Amino acid sequence: MMLHLPASPEYKRYSGIAQVARLLIATVGVAGLMACSSTTEKPKPKDLPPNAALYGVKQAWSSRIGEVTFPLDISVVHGHIALASSDGTVISLDARTGAEQWRSAVGEPLSAGVGSDGKVSAVVTRANQLVAMDSGRELWRQRLGAQAYTAPLVAGGRIFVLTADRALSAYDGQTGRRLWIQQRPGEPLVLRQPGVLLAVGDTLVVGQAGRLVGLSPANGAVRWEAPIASPRGTNDVERLVDLVGRVSRVGDVVCARAFQSNVGCVNAARGNVMWSQVANGFEGLHGDADRVVGSESDGKVIAWRRTDGQRLWATDRLQYRNLTAPLMLGRSVVVGDSSGTLYFLSREDGALLSRFSTDGSAIVTAPALADGTLVVVTRNGGVYGFVPE
Repeated sequence: MMLHLPASPEYKRYSGIAQVARLLIATVGVAGLMACSSTTEKPKPKDLPPNAALYGVKQAWSSRIGEVTFPLDISVVHGHIALASSDGTVISLDARTGAEQWRSAVGEPLSAGVGSDGKVSAVVTRANQLVAMDSGRELWRQRLGAQAYTAPLVAGGRIFVLTADRALSAYDGQTGRRLWIQQRPGEPLVLRQPGVLLAVGDTLVVGQAGRLVGLSPANGAVRWEAPIASPRGTNDVERLVDLVGRVSRVGDVVCARAFQSNVGCVNAARGNVMWSQVANGFEGLHGDADRVVGSESDGKVIAWRRTDGQRLWATDRLQYRNLTAPLMLGRSVVVGDSSGTLYFLSREDGALLSRFSTDGSAIVTAPALADGTLVVVTRNGGVYGFVPE
């Protein structure tokens, strides 16, 4: 079945406690980590120079949804975007104009979404309900065996779900009947943020522990495993190597980040690791045919050569600003921060080209590109579309 579809010492102390505690679900110990984090002061960002405005972008439209406090993924299909708010409101917008196509109320707070193939959309509620909708009309609900923070993948008439315990299951898109489930031994700690789930040709590619795993979409059988990072350290936090979304895919090559450990690229057609480099971050990656870019835990932005992982450049201009995962856009790299500011960096050397403000609340999704429009969503529910001038 084809499915086309290094930080400063003071910040290491902060990110190693507060950030880990914020992102983990643990069987034991998170309360203690949170108590420790409250005594550690976060370093302050550097002052920025006046806006040089060297990258011509203008705001084309804006819209609003409810507050977004869950790990939202913007679904982009055929010039439309699907997104949701924490209260269970799911909407579809025209990417060029921002016009609303449809709106649906799930009726429960959400923990993951939105996945869509342009017709069927899927989200997961905090009560572990997988909800499928056809153009906003609810089709069915199915209870999952664990929490989910990764947007479902809707492809080939099926809906694939990766739960927090990194079990993968497949459901019939129209009826909700579970077709199969692939489970692995549970980890003592898992991340409260999206994992890796995508289709590459006729293979499902999923992140499990520090590995990218290729599976058959027909039955969940494992075809290959490619390790990007291996557990290390003496306790559960230090040994956590889970892979995080977003990923950078160009053709058969998928590049991903292992939480606070490594970045690396895998050839998903062959199932082999092309390269892996040490990197200290917890947000995903983006890239193009030449390079892969990521934001580190301390706010540095780094670019690696896609073919062999050689570092091309790094910039600390946005250090300590709680950056999103990046988006490669033309000659720029776009990232958002916790103040609601959108930054455009040079693709060639990381120099700051321009910046734009939104509503003052954190940008909570990785920037997305839909039909030539750059789309971002803020914690307060602002949805903004930008286009080149």
